[in-house]
Amino acid sequence: MGLFDSIAGQVAGALGGGAPGQQGGLLEVVTGLINNPQTGGLQGLIQTFEQKGLGNVISSWVGTGQNLPISAEQLQSVLGNEQVQAMAQKLGLSPQDISSHLSQLLPQVVDKVTPDGTVPQGGDALQSAIGMLGGLFGKQG
Repeated sequence: MGLFDSIAGQVAGALGGGAPGQQGGLLEVVTGLINNPQTGGLQGLIQTFEQKGLGNVISSWVGTGQNLPISAEQLQSVLGNEQVQAMAQKLGLSPQDISSHLSQLLPQVVDKVTPDGTVPQGGDALQSAIGMLGGLFGKQG
């Protein structure tokens, strides 16, 4: 399970060794972004990036090559101020902090849940990957 240990380390690093509750909360936010049926899940997130002119960025995360970086400001423009504010409030962080953390973590998580360079079809494969990520944080409590 080294892959998921790596993601856990990235969450901890992104939060500067913050409280385990914040780490789990940040992972919950990320999994919500890629698994929200109201927004179309990961495919919907990809479409949002494309509509905002950043389709090449998220495509690099899904693909098998190098992940292109995204700035906190770019991520906030894709997600929208209202959504970023809600996530920040939920975790007790500033919108700037949540955007910064997500700009580091989201590319890694999208990359890991699409290991063969394709978006999982249906909810099962994505749900399984997210379940593994969530299970990892459940153990760290």
